[in-house]
Amino acid sequence: MTIVATPSRPALRGIRVLRAACLLPLLTTLGAQALDVRIDPHADLLYRQALPLLEQADRTDDSPSPLRTASNDPELSRQGQAMARTLPTAVALLEKSVALNHPVAQYRLALYYTTYLPAAQIPDAACPLLEASLQQGFAPPALAIARWCPPYNASPAYRQALEAVPSMATLYAAYYPQPATRLACSRSRPQGLEMQWGRQRDYQAEVYRLLGDLDPQQRQALLHKAVEINGCVTAQQHLSNR
Repeated sequence: MTIVATPSRPALRGIRVLRAACLLPLLTTLGAQALDVRIDPHADLLYRQALPLLEQADRTDDSPSPLRTASNDPELSRQGQAMARTLPTAVALLEKSVALNHPVAQYRLALYYTTYLPAAQIPDAACPLLEASLQQGFAPPALAIARWCPPYNASPAYRQALEAVPSMATLYAAYYPQPATRLACSRSRPQGLEMQWGRQRDYQAEVYRLLGDLDPQQRQALLHKAVEINGCVTAQQHLSNR
């Protein structure tokens, strides 16, 4: 008979304390890099005027089918006409807000580009907006940058922007939830063009996961932090594989 030794409760407490001690210098470093970001009130008003129109367009665009514009189905035609009315107006409002450097509007306009433009056009159209938004400490652009924006997504500037995100949580708390094409920490899988909506802590977990990809020496501690924040399934899988 093989006897497998299991850690005692004091030993387990010691492991947790040691892990916390290892994480503390890392998290202190990340949280110390606050940015001086001021959101223009008029830009914020324009962004918030765009929100209900974006939500209406999302409701009418609940199917990725190419038959939406070609079908003789009256209901599909009605939905397509509603989307044609609301989405351009929402985009115009976002563009005005972006002109005033609103970081959340920059992200939502870039997300529109990544959703509706041909793939070859996305980097040029969306990446400047995504980078400007992330550099102001807004977390959601980090995911799209990781996919669409080389060489910035492997640069020191990208890592520095990710490291500044935790210190900006208070400023952006009221702007969540936010949509994303794919939240890697989530167990759910979107269908077609369906967006996933994440809370602030969901995006914070994604930031720690992405930092883990960029920093092999601190990767395990960063993945543990992602798991602690929202149970990040991808981080859990990486830790289990190790």
